[in-house]
Amino acid sequence: MEQIQRLRERKEALLKAGEAVRKQIAQIADEDSFVELSAFSFSEGEFGPSAGEGVVTGFCTVGGYPFYLVAQNFAQDFGGLTKGQCEKIAKTLDAAEKNETPVIWLLNCQGAKIGEGVNVLEGISRLLLKATQLKGTVPQYAVVGGNVYGAAAALAAIADVVFFLKEGALAVSSPLVLSAKEGKELKKEEVGGYDALKNAVLPAVKVKDLEEVAAHIKFLTELFGEEVIDAELNAPAPAFEEKAGAEEVLSLIEDGLELGANCAPEIRTVLGRVGGIAVAAAVLDKVKLTEVHLKKLRAFAELACCYGLPLVLFVDCLGVEETLSVNNSAILKEIAEYLNILDAIDTAKISVVTGRAVGLGYSLFAAKSAGFDFTFALANAEIALFEDEKGAEIFYGGSAEGRAELLEKYAREHADPVNAAKGGYLDNVIEPRFVKQYLIAALQMLLR
Repeated sequence: MEQIQRLRERKEALLKAGEAVRKQIAQIADEDSFVELSAFSFSEGEFGPSAGEGVVTGFCTVGGYPFYLVAQNFAQDFGGLTKGQCEKIAKTLDAAEKNETPVIWLLNCQGAKIGEGVNVLEGISRLLLKATQLKGTVPQYAVVGGNVYGAAAALAAIADVVFFLKEGALAVSSPLVLSAKEGKELKKEEVGGYDALKNAVLPAVKVKDLEEVAAHIKFLTELFGEEVIDAELNAPAPAFEEKAGAEEVLSLIEDGLELGANCAPEIRTVLGRVGGIAVAAAVLDKVKLTEVHLKKLRAFAELACCYGLPLVLFVDCLGVEETLSVNNSAILKEIAEYLNILDAIDTAKISVVTGRAVGLGYSLFAAKSAGFDFTFALANAEIALFEDEKGAEIFYGGSAEGRAELLEKYAREHADPVNAAKGGYLDNVIEPRFVKQYLIAALQMLLR
């Protein structure tokens, strides 16, 4: 009885130390489904005991689907990373890999716990490597629900989807350090909030609470796990007769969840369904390519590759932005990396030119030679080596007289998508109102 009483007291102490984080777990997990693992795993050295190593781990169900869960306990040493915490988390990741079960991260960490020196650095290295090895094997979902600074921020970057709560901030260096460097006081949301991280190229989703996170995770689990659901595959398409801009195209995607809307918004990357078929769809909306655009597309294509989703591109791209800053960036390297991922995708790849596909805008995102299984163009799309203005000047001279007529002539004679179809480079030129039917037919054929 004495041992049982002692156990009860120890459990009570652990529950008290992790009261706040356990409430968060209860908000995301199905009722009474969470089972804690390694509850009494903690180290005790010259810096004293750390109850649960500042992290709660275990398994649960979300929407009826199984997950392993890692929740950093900010109330215990500010969720500070220790070697013991890293080992405890890595053990959970080993189990997730063995059982092929996705992982949910509830991140809330001020950084590494001072005093452990190289020991914690070794632990961090093991943890980050293990999380990286899981990428593409099982989905990982990170929730930035508070301060996530230092090495813990890298865990969010490794995740397949990152959910940001209003109070969440993600930063490699703390706002205090950055404020000192910048010589001005910076708020945490200015450093690492969802809106501030516009160049971070994270698959980020802004959410209002953990219940919304749970709903999104359930949706994604079904999307990754069920190629086709019971749906009306030949349902009527939205009626757009003359154009198919970004908003019209997005209306084709059922229950779409957009990733990374805070970064390079000219490219909309959405996970959803077309006629009941799971797809990863990217909508290029009057894009002039920069390094960031290509990074975002590459990361999204990699996600599609990892989980076997057909990649569908809707293309309105005028090639590379003609500026000195873009020319002196890593854009050429990013083009190569994007093509490498595109070549690695062994699922369906479909391109629909909805606007203009000019220069590399066509070569990278619509060309048969780039590996697209089906390529379509809308009847009012344009496919050309040059933009209208430059093309008209090259072909017809620089006279300002009859400029409008020359532009129209260039578009008609050199940018009409039928020209590409004549060369066998397009599977069809279609009316905008039939785009959904063609997409569904192509997806059904490729998924048989």
